[in-house]
Amino acid sequence: MNLYHCLDSFISHLTTERGSSVHTIDAYNRDILEFIQYQEFHSFPSLERRHMETYIGWLRQEGKKTRSIVRAISALRGFFTFLLTEGSIKKNPLEDVEIPKYITPIPQVLSEQEVVKLLNLPVGSRTSVRDKTILELLYATGLRVSELTKLKRSDVNLEAGFLIASGKRSKERVVPLGSYSRDAIKSYIEEKKPKGSLLFPNARGGMLTRQAIWKILRKYGIKMEKNHLSPHTMRHTFATHLLEGGADLRSIQILLGHEDISTTQIYTHVDSKRLKEIHKKHHPRG
Repeated sequence: MNLYHCLDSFISHLTTERGSSVHTIDAYNRDILEFIQYQEFHSFPSLERRHMETYIGWLRQEGKKTRSIVRAISALRGFFTFLLTEGSIKKNPLEDVEIPKYITPIPQVLSEQEVVKLLNLPVGSRTSVRDKTILELLYATGLRVSELTKLKRSDVNLEAGFLIASGKRSKERVVPLGSYSRDAIKSYIEEKKPKGSLLFPNARGGMLTRQAIWKILRKYGIKMEKNHLSPHTMRHTFATHLLEGGADLRSIQILLGHEDISTTQIYTHVDSKRLKEIHKKHHPRG
């Protein structure tokens, strides 16, 4: 069995049948290729559980962080499941293998006062109107940066107050727009008159890169001494403020476009942390 050929088939499966993102495919390809090269160097006669345990131990010796190891195991588990389905192997060598525990860090969020300060920062420059609209939209909708960059003007219905976001695997969802974001988009379109179909085109009329959006957030983050401000921060802030305002987890899951509610449940930890802070600050026995 040629694992390189198997990897090509798996990547093709992820691309054409699963519709996985470019980022996911690149990460899977990189992690699985590293394992194949390791397996080739050590000449495993077959893929067995003990080989996988040895490989995980090697990853640790190489100084890989727990998050990277967990990601690599996840990629290999998907790869072996695919090979099992195709009949290339008879048993998943990762079955019953103990996986390192990785605790997802609680995401950074902005307070309501910090959000107001941030949204008031874009003034006086050529890109201020566009930047303010991007910030308003990220906070109002919780869009992923990839969803924002490919947003078309036809995806936005200002009169009805919603937009259509194209998420992972090209799945579309309806996201409501509040009055502030609607006004910001309307003013931006009237003043900048963006050319082409995209809502936020670059100077050449093409799609803004993810890096360009990150730079916008970083620029204003530095101004308010939030050096690690990112699109993820805005998405986390959107979800956290909804939860604090009384929204249920299922609704937040739909708005964020999470396939599995377990992904959304991290925000319950954020809310619990804030509740503890409030209790400690305001309760007589805090």
